Amino acid sequence: MTRDKGGETLDDFLGGRISVLQPEQGHRAGSDGVFLAASVPARASERVLDAGAGVGVAGLCLLARIPALEVTAVEADASLCALAAGNAARNGVAGRFRVVEADVAAPAEALRAKGLMRESYDHVMANPPFHVAGSVRPAPDRGRAFAHVMGDGALEDWVRFLATMAAPKGFLTLIHRPDSLTNLLKLLERRFGDIAVFPLFSKRGEPATRVILQGRKGSRAGLKLLPGLVLHEPDGRYTEAAEAVLRGGEGLELGE
Repeated sequence: MTRDKGGETLDDFLGGRISVLQPEQGHRAGSDGVFLAASVPARASERVLDAGAGVGVAGLCLLARIPALEVTAVEADASLCALAAGNAARNGVAGRFRVVEADVAAPAEALRAKGLMRESYDHVMANPPFHVAGSVRPAPDRGRAFAHVMGDGALEDWVRFLATMAAPKGFLTLIHRPDSLTNLLKLLERRFGDIAVFPLFSKRGEPATRVILQGRKGSRAGLKLLPGLVLHEPDGRYTEAAEAVLRGGEGLELGE
């Protein structure tokens, strides 16, 4: 991490394959975005939408693994949009990384005006805010609070947006907290099927700290609970499998 004079830091991901400028205070991108990107089963020439993209880490990690993609990063915070666009240029992918300032809960007409057309993406991915308003004390930093806490019912807005933007038979991939799994599965019902649940465990024998969900729009196939991934050894070091994703840039297989 390198500190910038403007209250921002320059941080490396994927073992230095990409570098991003992000706020020193407030919401900061971390490993969740890397694991999210690693789980997207995209192929060359496909179109990917990243909702709530922040400074663009997930999309940039995905492009580092599969360069021949077109990524659209949707973010409501104008300052983060500016950083995301700059990060795309910094990493040499500005031509394949489009940034759109938009709220996922905006009316369809407003989204179309931004160039976000329904059912036009082969893959949609998201790292939504984890907490419902009132369940945790809001962070003093407005940007961090906005990224971590959503209003009551807002998660449904996120799922509706993702379902609207996904092409028929398109893939959804998102990362969230395990205690939101019941609600998420209800929201995905009748929108996405063939859902895979991939837990991330901090250490072997401990409860999962995150779950990655992946489904296919319009599928009627059933739910799959996968073995998941253990992130740390007993001494705190990353496991070899986690290192392969976080620093090696390898993908995670959630499909068959």
